[in-house]
Amino acid sequence: MKKGLFVLILSVVTLFAYSDSDLDGVDDALDKCPNTPITDLVDANGCSIKSVIIKERFDIIFGLSYSEINYRLNEKTDTYTTSLQADYYRDNLSFQFSGSYYSSSDTAGYDKNGMNDTTIAAYYRWKPLSSLTVSTGFGIIFPTYESDLGNNKTDYSISINPSYRIDDINLFGGYSYTFIGDKDVVSGASSIQYQNRSAYTLGIGYYFMPKLYASLSFYDSDSIFKGVEDIKNISLYAFYTLDEHWFMTFSYANGLSDSTSDNYLSARVGYAF
Repeated sequence: MKKGLFVLILSVVTLFAYSDSDLDGVDDALDKCPNTPITDLVDANGCSIKSVIIKERFDIIFGLSYSEINYRLNEKTDTYTTSLQADYYRDNLSFQFSGSYYSSSDTAGYDKNGMNDTTIAAYYRWKPLSSLTVSTGFGIIFPTYESDLGNNKTDYSISINPSYRIDDINLFGGYSYTFIGDKDVVSGASSIQYQNRSAYTLGIGYYFMPKLYASLSFYDSDSIFKGVEDIKNISLYAFYTLDEHWFMTFSYANGLSDSTSDNYLSARVGYAF
């Protein structure tokens, strides 16, 4: 009887001697990282390895823009565009849908309007260094633009975009290649010939405050039409956070080549949830 009582008392003492305040499976006496979140996986020392919570969010963005060239028609004309973009972010992976509707008019007073092509894209972001982020992407461009020639086909694009941050300064760049599916059109002595398109961006940005980011960048892209000068511009961009859900972006671009709009203006408003 005395032996049984001794074993019982020893068991109770041992039970109450073990304490795991943050419920990570490591005794407080051995836990080198107390108060780790219950959603974290930990090592033998009780320190976080990674969180098991999957971070995800959505946003939807509505925009208005003005350009002095319609690039799809390759015409010098005032073009007003309304756009809709939706994004889904899940950890380092994101998906994007974007579509837009344009209205153009020329000096003769002839109006043209309709849908531009619609894009669905996927991106993966990774960090080879603590200050360096690289995003790679793949997109499918669906032919929702109505061509009078009936030759508008699906295009495909790939891209890579590195970004390096030093304190409040952000250095960034980007390269994309688009496989143009549109078919060449030959009519008598005239012809429209298409080509795949390369484009790159170089820029510098600055975080003026937690709510305000602005950047200056240079952009150079092939035209989708053979024999047409590259599209080149220099642009200013600003991103402003209104609150935890609402944000706005503004951009202005000045054309540096004859094939580029002399002036481009854009304003967008977004909601994140």
